[in-house]
Amino acid sequence: MFTHAITRPPAPSYVDGITTADLGRPDYALALQQHAAYVDALRACGLEVTVLEPAPAYPDSCFVEDSALLTGKVAVVTRPGADSRREEAALMEPVLAERFATLARIVAPGTLDAGDVMMVGDFFYIGLSARTNEAGAEQLIAILKRHGYDGIAVPMAEMLHLKTGVNSLEHNRLLVTGEFVGAKVFEGFECIEVPPEEAYAANSLWINETVLVPAGFPKVLAQVKALGYATLEVAVSEFQKMDGGLSCLSLRY
Repeated sequence: MFTHAITRPPAPSYVDGITTADLGRPDYALALQQHAAYVDALRACGLEVTVLEPAPAYPDSCFVEDSALLTGKVAVVTRPGADSRREEAALMEPVLAERFATLARIVAPGTLDAGDVMMVGDFFYIGLSARTNEAGAEQLIAILKRHGYDGIAVPMAEMLHLKTGVNSLEHNRLLVTGEFVGAKVFEGFECIEVPPEEAYAANSLWINETVLVPAGFPKVLAQVKALGYATLEVAVSEFQKMDGGLSCLSLRY
């Protein structure tokens, strides 16, 4: 169960961040409204939420998930794969040092975005993407093993991040889409296949038996409800425009 989350609202520079989506320029005012509603949703799930100050020097810094991996025993400061995001991890480190007794770091030549890391109990799946390389994955697995965890690297070819296409709903269940449908590495799970037209909603977020589902994806919402979960729909259209999803906007611990 999670008790805390860390978030950072977008700064005005957010509209100039990195994106591969072809969905138009984000509406900054609407992004702020959606971020505030997202924070409200986290609080509705019982989390104490720390809202950091915006970081105008880093347009993508509202996507705090990529800057660190938080576990019960260690906080891992990452080394983001995009050059323009590299310093976001250093920005997050003092925040984590106030909250975690043990910190570890991914160092060069490793790169790692924590959006490529899916935690399932004490085991971690690490996507090898354009943002996370083998050296970064190997470093993370070594760190995890030192603290009683384990992990495996997952080759990828299509998705931006691992959690773009696969996310844990706990209880041995995964939401999967795209290249992860039928993937051997996930064959031990009950895999709920997200229809291609609603692929974005594969990045739904389990928090304390409630699942946050992006607004506007009725098929995935129905699938999750049919499994017996409480759900909250959260509008994140302005973050979708910048390749971001529900998990990207917070660090949960």
